[in-house]
Amino acid sequence: MAITKDQERALELIEQAMKHQMAREFDDAIKLYKESIAIYPTADAHTYLGWAYSFLGRLNEAIAQCEIAIQLDPEFGNPYNDIGVYLMQQQRFDDAIPWLERAKSAKRYDPRHFPHINLGRIYLTKGMLQKALEEFYGALKINPDDQELSQLVEELQTKLQ
Repeated sequence: MAITKDQERALELIEQAMKHQMAREFDDAIKLYKESIAIYPTADAHTYLGWAYSFLGRLNEAIAQCEIAIQLDPEFGNPYNDIGVYLMQQQRFDDAIPWLERAKSAKRYDPRHFPHINLGRIYLTKGMLQKALEEFYGALKINPDDQELSQLVEELQTKLQ
């Protein structure tokens, strides 16, 4: 399937927006994501626009953008995880769990270990250490080189003995 000029331009704008976002130039990033969406709406652009909003504390707008992304591409895992994270930031842990579970099974998703880590954090917060440990194991299976996570798993195992 050939990429149209509009799609190509929209992807270029996403790349530019990401550079601004990494430089913490959120207003410029938001403007470019919106330009990209106006040319050719993608789940990626809506998700990343939501991410930019989240850095500005605009969590409800961030969630709304992720919901649009899911409508455009239900197989894209990032917006599910991101909604879970935004709900966690709002202390809505129980609401976050189903979103993070959906992120774990999404077909198009990288980095796959994030929803496991986020679920582990929720279960830790809720005092559910065994469930937290299971999620952290899941994350380590996907990303075995994460030293910080390995250390956390060891500490949890010690607490549970």
